[in-house]
Amino acid sequence: MFQCKAQLGVALAALVLAACSGQPGKPKKEQPDPVQDSGPLQPVDMLAAPEPTPVREPIGKAGNKSPYRVNGVTYRVRTGVKGYRERGHASWYGTKFHGKRTANGEVYNMYAMSAAHKSLPLPSYAKVTNLENGHSVIVRVNDRGPFVPGRIIDLSYTAAQKLGYTEKGVARVEVVALDPDSLPAAGETLALEKDVAAREVLAQDASFKLPDNTYLQVGAYGSPDKAERVRARVAAAVDYPVSVSPVDRSGKKLYRVRIGPLSQQRALVAARESVEENRLGEPQVVYE
Repeated sequence: MFQCKAQLGVALAALVLAACSGQPGKPKKEQPDPVQDSGPLQPVDMLAAPEPTPVREPIGKAGNKSPYRVNGVTYRVRTGVKGYRERGHASWYGTKFHGKRTANGEVYNMYAMSAAHKSLPLPSYAKVTNLENGHSVIVRVNDRGPFVPGRIIDLSYTAAQKLGYTEKGVARVEVVALDPDSLPAAGETLALEKDVAAREVLAQDASFKLPDNTYLQVGAYGSPDKAERVRARVAAAVDYPVSVSPVDRSGKKLYRVRIGPLSQQRALVAARESVEENRLGEPQVVYE
């Protein structure tokens, strides 16, 4: 599923090899300019972001199918969280998946304190400690991944920033699952809240204010006519401004089709789903 930024070089190399294997003389189909995963173009200081309080949440069917297979490997979801403790490497994911659905049907918000895990039930909570600097955070696990050997958890942009490894890309961590029912007995100071309070917090999180000049980029095209045709189709499908924005890259002019600017998480989710439901592409979050 989610690949850390450290894997981008491998992916790009694979693309080059694929291009070299094409048939001579066969015309290339014009493709949108790919948007790679990253954090915000202008770093956002999220060090003061509050951490979630573990609460009793029902474990639903969404995202908890067991066993399941990814890339030929079979994984099994744990029936509970008690006793889970593991050390390994953590990666993080950002703009490429921001506003997309997570494995349990929620919306990924890279500014929230969330995480992806291969086997913990969804949703659940975990304490993640960066073994390189001693910093710890609490995250809510609502997604699956990372499906990369040696990686045990994929954190949100904010969680990775609080642990101090957004620039590095990966960090060696310890992950300990938190069981709300056993925290008081274990001497933890974290308070337990009612399910209804937790749902209210999640609803507010869905309306998280986005950084200024946040856009959904549908694609970037070498032809202005192609870009205008895409813009018209997207504009007919969404209730937000859609524009064509030219840019020079390595001496080549590209015409970017963008939705926005968008100021609220809800608007971003609605626009992205409208584009995907109408099969107009897989827009990515970008910042001007």
